Amino acid sequence: MVFFLEKNIRILLRVELLIHYIYMFQDHNHNDIWRRCLAIIKDNVTKEVFDTWFAPIVALQFHNSELMIQVPSYFFIEFLEEKYLGLLRSTIHRVSGPKTKLLYRVMVENEKQTTLDCEESTKSTITTRENKKALPKIHDPFEQRVYRDLDPQLNPNYTFENYFGGSSNKLARAAGEAIAQNPGKTAFNPFFMYGNSGVGKTHLMNAVGTRIKELYPDKRVLYVSTHLFQVQFTDAARSNTINDFINFYQSIDVLLIDDIQELGGKTATQNTFFHIFNHLHQNGKQLIMTSDRPPVSLVGLEDRLLTRFKWGLTAEMERPDYELRKRILVNKVRHDGLIISENVIDYIARNISNSVRDLEGVIVSLMAHSMVYNREIDIDLAERVLQKTVKIEKKQISPEQIQEVVCAYYQVEPKAFLSNSRKREVVQARQVSMFLCKKYTDLSFNRIGELNGKKNHATVLHACKTVKGYLETDKQMKSEIDEIENMLKG
Repeated sequence: MVFFLEKNIRILLRVELLIHYIYMFQDHNHNDIWRRCLAIIKDNVTKEVFDTWFAPIVALQFHNSELMIQVPSYFFIEFLEEKYLGLLRSTIHRVSGPKTKLLYRVMVENEKQTTLDCEESTKSTITTRENKKALPKIHDPFEQRVYRDLDPQLNPNYTFENYFGGSSNKLARAAGEAIAQNPGKTAFNPFFMYGNSGVGKTHLMNAVGTRIKELYPDKRVLYVSTHLFQVQFTDAARSNTINDFINFYQSIDVLLIDDIQELGGKTATQNTFFHIFNHLHQNGKQLIMTSDRPPVSLVGLEDRLLTRFKWGLTAEMERPDYELRKRILVNKVRHDGLIISENVIDYIARNISNSVRDLEGVIVSLMAHSMVYNREIDIDLAERVLQKTVKIEKKQISPEQIQEVVCAYYQVEPKAFLSNSRKREVVQARQVSMFLCKKYTDLSFNRIGELNGKKNHATVLHACKTVKGYLETDKQMKSEIDEIENMLKG
């Protein structure tokens, strides 16, 4: 009996010794533990998430049931705690035991051999290692920062007073004015504007920001291009200050971000913007974004961002119509103190239809040409300037269109128009049609005559000379021809 008792005791001692050696082995085999953890994590997240948030982590040590991992920045801790703490805990407990505790170590760039350690889920505890120097520049990532007054980076020339509304931007302007009165308090949050370059997105965005600063001087308003946002993020990543970058943007009351489509393909920047967006939106802050295409057509952006872009109002801004283009030109002419005839303004408005910037640029060019060459701004000068500054796509006008418009204007039946009737209104309509066919088509006199009542070459030539003479001497006739031409070009 004693023999068996001693034998069991020896076996227990050997087991305890074996367990001791196993734990000693674990203490020094942190890399193996972390490799096994990564293998499990990899099966539970997407490749993109794994490569971004887990592959950069390095295991440093495993001692006394504490696994120390090194992360690139505080932002990693914040993100892991928010999104993947449950996965990390269950994985580590499965691999190394349920009592294992997770510790983070943040390597601080530009400070050799300097580290900051913090424990999982103890977001208020960050301590420096005893044998390292203090770091006054490093802030608690979970501490609310207080910032000084902010330059909103708004363009003072872009206001509601000089932003003209029309059918092309009616919805966007109305939403912008409502937001300016109650930023973050309307259903238009976020406000997503899209349209081609030059339709006035940036102008409207700045106008909203300017009005908000007038009504709410204490609001922190910031206009920033997506390109600059990306540059700032890259600099923050290099200097290990991403947490400061995030804290700064989370302090904004009204964030105006231009050309959001440029975030496409930039995964790390998208992840950061995602958290900034969530924080601002959840705290009732206003977000306004512009893009050259609607959210559904954005390429290279994560679905979770695209979904949030559509939470509020999405408004398309179309190319300005003729009436709006004309109002913009008249305002620009008055603002610059120029004297330009209505015919010239009409010519510019009809030939530049894509961009408001092109309209304003042409006026500047006309002003410069007028001053340098000391000449009046007329149609000839406008044609010369437009040919050099913008691509003019002439609208193709057919003889059938001309006949239809002329008959409608003079209230002449098409049958009478094509007959041999010598009634005054019919003859006048036929002559105007011939004149316009010669002006807007490449048809010969014979072909024009054939299409306008089967008239001969001489009749067409006489009609063109007659109408041209009226234009030089008869104001009423000139006004009628101008109206018909506007109808054709409209």
